[in-house]
Amino acid sequence: MTVQHSVVTGAGGYIGRHVVSQLLALGHEVTAIVRPGSRRDVDPRAHVLELDVLDPATDVSDLVSGHRTTLIHLAWQDGFNHNASSHMELLSAHYRFLLSAVEAGVSRLAVLGTMHEVGYWEGAIDAETPTNPISLYGIAKDALRRALFASVADRVTFQWLRCFYILGDDLNNQSIFTRLLQAAARGDSEFPFTSGVNKYDFIEVDELAEQIAVVASQDAVHGVINCSSGAPIALGAKVESFIESRGLKLDLKYGAYPDRQYDSPGVWGDATVIQELLGSRAEAR
Repeated sequence: MTVQHSVVTGAGGYIGRHVVSQLLALGHEVTAIVRPGSRRDVDPRAHVLELDVLDPATDVSDLVSGHRTTLIHLAWQDGFNHNASSHMELLSAHYRFLLSAVEAGVSRLAVLGTMHEVGYWEGAIDAETPTNPISLYGIAKDALRRALFASVADRVTFQWLRCFYILGDDLNNQSIFTRLLQAAARGDSEFPFTSGVNKYDFIEVDELAEQIAVVASQDAVHGVINCSSGAPIALGAKVESFIESRGLKLDLKYGAYPDRQYDSPGVWGDATVIQELLGSRAEAR
């Protein structure tokens, strides 16, 4: 059987490190691209390459020469700061890099998306849900998705990996779960909170990484693919569970902050496609 070669950008990041390990577990040969000087915790079985993929001088052909290569593009600056100006400032650089990769001969292109492309929505999000992003992060990701569909989707297997709310490995992100751990470490006894009634689609980062690896290992399913649990859970219930499971001595102060008007009362990913892929993978083992 031919060994698949996968190139992962953002391999030293919050999601990327887990994706590299999952690909290796599936038998891939992995080139893990990290920013210069940031080799942190990348699986040593991968070939680690320090490279700025957004630099116009980067020669993408060196990454794919002689291989049937999958490119999994996870790199993105300021992903937890949804209105950072960098999202728009670097958009063209991401497009240029990905277009160059296709022209250099990658056979499969998988790019990390986000439910924030959709903007305000109530209920399940599927591949056909219209997008109307309201943050710079969502706007930039949505623009990149549209541009790639218009320019490369008929030339390679193109997979847009739409992700939802991620937890796990919580000291390496900037979510509410990170802030809970930080509050506990400071010795706080209370944690100011919203009403906690809004429902979201939460997924552990290891599970997300497995889904990404499985999607990027096949050609039959392409386009927008939700990488999600498909099960909405109230934020308050999830936070309470997190506090209990980690033994944190924190009491939630409900109502200390108002609920944001632009937050949906309930939003989640339709996980039908990803569950079918996972099932097919399990049957093939």
